[in-house]
Amino acid sequence: MTTSEYPAGDLDGELAGLVEGVLAGEQLALSRLITRIENGSPDYQEAVKALYQHANGTRTIGVTGQPGAGKSTLVDKLVDGFRERGLTVGVIAVDPSSPYSGGSVLGDRVRQVSRPEDPDVFFRSMSARGHSGGLAAATFDVIRAMDAFGKDIIIVETVGAGQNEVEIVRAADSVCLVAIPGAGDDVQANKAGILEIADVFAVNKADLDGASATAQELAQMIRIGQDLDREGADRTDEAAEWVPRVETTVATRREGIDELIDALNAHYEHLESSGELEERRAARFEQEVDVHLATEVEELRTRLLAAHGERLDDEVDPYTLASELALPLRRAVETEIDENDRSEVDRGSS
Repeated sequence: MTTSEYPAGDLDGELAGLVEGVLAGEQLALSRLITRIENGSPDYQEAVKALYQHANGTRTIGVTGQPGAGKSTLVDKLVDGFRERGLTVGVIAVDPSSPYSGGSVLGDRVRQVSRPEDPDVFFRSMSARGHSGGLAAATFDVIRAMDAFGKDIIIVETVGAGQNEVEIVRAADSVCLVAIPGAGDDVQANKAGILEIADVFAVNKADLDGASATAQELAQMIRIGQDLDREGADRTDEAAEWVPRVETTVATRREGIDELIDALNAHYEHLESSGELEERRAARFEQEVDVHLATEVEELRTRLLAAHGERLDDEVDPYTLASELALPLRRAVETEIDENDRSEVDRGSS
């Protein structure tokens, strides 16, 4: 197997070797490439670009919910369940970051490393590094790498940071929200955010008092939400709608896991049959471009401030100074838009 078999742009020998290894199914190569991605090593983007053409759109499941809901144990049992169904699994667990080092507070966790002998499970714990929404900035690229590696299922577990967790939808085809009994107030508080993004709910620790009441409350909120969505709609095909399912689980005893997997599978089948899967992935691609564009713009902003640092002591008000510094960028954007509009007109008239 040679590098030439996998077009890898201007990759150096080491990165090209990692790309080859990932496409050949070498776990060590995947692990080392993910480390490059996390650390923002030079030219890692070229490696991701090389892998992009080999990514097939692996099914991705997001698992989110409040801290203490048992997400980690639930994910561990989901991996077992999918493996029993003959699927290979990759797990990306986004952990909280240390406010001092930026490293992963729980990066040394060992829970999903209980199956080192299974080559068809790849687990990676990543630091959120202060990135909002519970997802590490590198999550998109790591998903791409695992996709090119050939995983059938990729599970993304977030830190459980509250309402900002809605960002999980950027990386997942299906979102599973993990709740616990007696969390009624938390459910109400999060209703404007997390609840709206969940496709499947898992009321975990269902052996505790209040599990049935919590499941019923979630089901009621789902019905109310769907009724509100239908109001004012010109046309509603109720048969084509997905009604989020609520499952109860006791992950520590693996109770309800098969039913939860069935619910996730049913949602994915709905996405495929309704055409919504393509819509979601198109929206995800646009959001991914937006994430990378924001990074590029931030780098330009940093360079601009560094180049004009002496002007930050000017007596001019900050609004005026910011507008002056942004003028070159504004002109470039306007020129690009004008040229694009002219190209659209030319194409339309030809």
